[in-house]
Amino acid sequence: MTQSPVQFSVFTKPWRTTPVQELVKFVKESGFDGVEFPLREGFQLEPADAEKGLAKLASYFADHGLRIFSVASQTDERIFSACAEAGIPSIRIMPAISHEEGYLQSVAKLRKHLEDVSHLCEQYGVKVSVQQHYGDFIPDSSGLMHLLQDLNPNYVGAVWDCSHDALAGQQPEFGLDIVWSHLHMVNLKNVFYTRSNGPEAEQAQWERHFTSGRQGMASWERVAAYLTKRKYEGVICLTAEYTAESEVDRLIRDDIRYARTLF
Repeated sequence: MTQSPVQFSVFTKPWRTTPVQELVKFVKESGFDGVEFPLREGFQLEPADAEKGLAKLASYFADHGLRIFSVASQTDERIFSACAEAGIPSIRIMPAISHEEGYLQSVAKLRKHLEDVSHLCEQYGVKVSVQQHYGDFIPDSSGLMHLLQDLNPNYVGAVWDCSHDALAGQQPEFGLDIVWSHLHMVNLKNVFYTRSNGPEAEQAQWERHFTSGRQGMASWERVAAYLTKRKYEGVICLTAEYTAESEVDRLIRDDIRYARTLF
């Protein structure tokens, strides 16, 4: 059996109250190779306990044939140290844009921060990976590459999310090409806009509806075709974000089956 060039991860944010033993069983039975773990307050392991608990957590996942491919967390040195000890290669961040400072000043400060933590990336062998996101964040691949250009891709990478580029109107082939030099991980989820008030309203209002892989504005099929064409080898993370939160278990199982057929 030929081994796939990609490995599938799931962001375990929706299961914050699930005991680790049950979470590992669910991830394994659903068909994932590992996880992105939210190393944040209120989850099974919090940042304050990372240095004494993350390696143990990673070991427990490994005992069941799973990896922690990344953590969604912060860039304190203790997080780098904990990741290095646990064999976790990257920390994902999603830094905000300040309304007071404005977009360009916020990006300049963020770039300075990434330059400042690069020595920690080198020291611990752990990469910081930045994801684009709608709203008060860097919204698309063009903005993400504007931030990352000239930074060392061995230390600072891009997490490209197909749904946020779709919300911004970007073609997946173009978005991936823009960040390719720094691409570290690909996020798969899907979304579409829906109007939240009627046509009789004075001003239209729109919401984002996060849905299953086949149903939204982002074509997973085109993403997979482009990644295959360019021989991408790395992690693909299904972020398990659905507006129908109560259906997450069913939807994520359907989505990992669909994603695997595409590769």
